[in-house]
Amino acid sequence: MRHVYLDHQSATPLLPEALEAMRPFLAEAFGNPSSPHQHGLRARDALAEARAQIARLINAESPEEIIFASDGTESANLAVKGAAWAQERRGNHIVVSQIEHPAVLQSAAFLEARGFACARVGVDAEGFADPERVRAAVTDKTILIAVHLVNHEIGTVQPIREIAAIAHEKGIPFYVDADAAAGWLPVDVQALGADLLSFSPCRFYGP
Repeated sequence: MRHVYLDHQSATPLLPEALEAMRPFLAEAFGNPSSPHQHGLRARDALAEARAQIARLINAESPEEIIFASDGTESANLAVKGAAWAQERRGNHIVVSQIEHPAVLQSAAFLEARGFACARVGVDAEGFADPERVRAAVTDKTILIAVHLVNHEIGTVQPIREIAAIAHEKGIPFYVDADAAAGWLPVDVQALGADLLSFSPCRFYGP
């Protein structure tokens, strides 16, 4: 019987080229990148090169802006909770769309249980979040707006630039979950207006 795999949006097979690039660090080049000896320095150099490659991929201003996490869920948690806690003195309100990935929605619920407020903006019949509805949800206590680039279930590509313009007009950080977009659509943080952005290589033939 022929096997057909139809869940590439969730996880893809690792490209042979990616495996070959990783192989030395799964075997002999096992050093701790924080160690000052030869093995550690090799691993540190590899991480620096990877950060530079990813920065170029998404047009980040600097490789130092790139943070490695274990997966997209951890990245979303770090972005949503980190941004909220970092700005807690400014306000306690966040805005998300109703159809964000559970990693974002559950992070919002976690914050709500600890005193934050969250506005969940509805979408139309095709899954689009209207930028003006996002604007209407913003208050003087809003410290984060989070809207994904592409919906992970129905593939709707959100009007990210328009929402980013609203966020920046009001001085609010804007987080974009690009997990379902990276590797399939161009992801340029400058063009999108994303202050925070996350994605997972396992969705486009990486580890």
